[in-house]
Amino acid sequence: MSTPRPVLAAARRTPFGRYRGGLSGIRTDDLLGQTIAALIAATPELDPTHIDDVIMGDSNGAGEDNRNVARMASLLAGLPLTVPGVTVNRLCGSGAEAIVQAARAIRAGDMDMVLAGGVESMSRAPYVLPKSDKPLDPAMRLEQTTVGWRMINPAFPAHWTDSLGACAQRSATARGISRAEQDDWAVRSHELASTAWAKGYHDGFAFAVNGVSIDESIRADCTAETLARLKPAFTTDGTVTAGNSSPINDGAVATLITSEEKALELGLAPIGAILGSAVVATEPDDFASAPVPAMHKLLQRTGHSFADINLFEINEAFAAMVLTVLHDAPEIDLAKVNPNGGAIAIGHPVGASAARVVVDTCRELQRRGGGLGIATACIGVGLGIAVLVEV
Repeated sequence: MSTPRPVLAAARRTPFGRYRGGLSGIRTDDLLGQTIAALIAATPELDPTHIDDVIMGDSNGAGEDNRNVARMASLLAGLPLTVPGVTVNRLCGSGAEAIVQAARAIRAGDMDMVLAGGVESMSRAPYVLPKSDKPLDPAMRLEQTTVGWRMINPAFPAHWTDSLGACAQRSATARGISRAEQDDWAVRSHELASTAWAKGYHDGFAFAVNGVSIDESIRADCTAETLARLKPAFTTDGTVTAGNSSPINDGAVATLITSEEKALELGLAPIGAILGSAVVATEPDDFASAPVPAMHKLLQRTGHSFADINLFEINEAFAAMVLTVLHDAPEIDLAKVNPNGGAIAIGHPVGASAARVVVDTCRELQRRGGGLGIATACIGVGLGIAVLVEV
């Protein structure tokens, strides 16, 4: 009996809303529930009772996404009560991790059909109050859960727990990546993302939610001149600014992962096949470079080289981070990278972002007539993930 070939058979996502924007009034579990429901509505060939599991990425878990948001959203979406769900957290890589775990289950023969993706509502991330050893301790303080470290263990070296932006700044400084290079990359991202929407590239994937029909953080009028006026955001004299960093966003992604045989049986044309994946770990504050060893590990494992890859989708946490990857992996042809913009413009709802990157890699390869693609992301606390797809 041959090993099942896992494929991405269908996908839907919300537009990515800006911080406190058009999606911020929707509960996190409802946002994912609506996305799952949209996926089911778009695939009438699928009998929901045959879904073996729902695997969703989510990096917060402190608010309305508590208590296993994959299961909660499945119930809200109207899936049968018999469909299980599990939530995974690999921070910025969570959505890709969910897809990888689903593909792994298909390849192993443990499951036939899995919904996978991710969600994050950074607008609705709550403040939390740590418990104290004594009641009404005046030292207790509210901790934000929107992004980054909170309730830091004092055993960690201080440089490990610097802000993500400060770590990206160190990466840029170490490689001589200039402010102008970062701002130019951000302008490229906005221009390409705006063009992609205008050309209808997201039709059939993104669906309108609450009156939001396009990624809200895209600024079509962004220029290097306007970005140059921004002050450093994370260090007093640095080059990383709010303009060349990804914004804070809300959004959700849902995909159907099944075998190629099952997809064809259902009459679904696969969007792309999941060939393999790799995760790596680096120094916690060196996350910006982590996609590079992740890609090397993936290519070695699958017997390919950078020259074999037709498309690279690199999640743009920071322009400094993407430029770090391109500096450390000069084999990558810039023309093959993020041709429709990236997270600096599209947005970065942490638990959903990497799932979007995987789907966009497949969909762009479809437009180009097929080939191999790598979707990769840096991940806080020094991790990297890379996924190889084929169309």
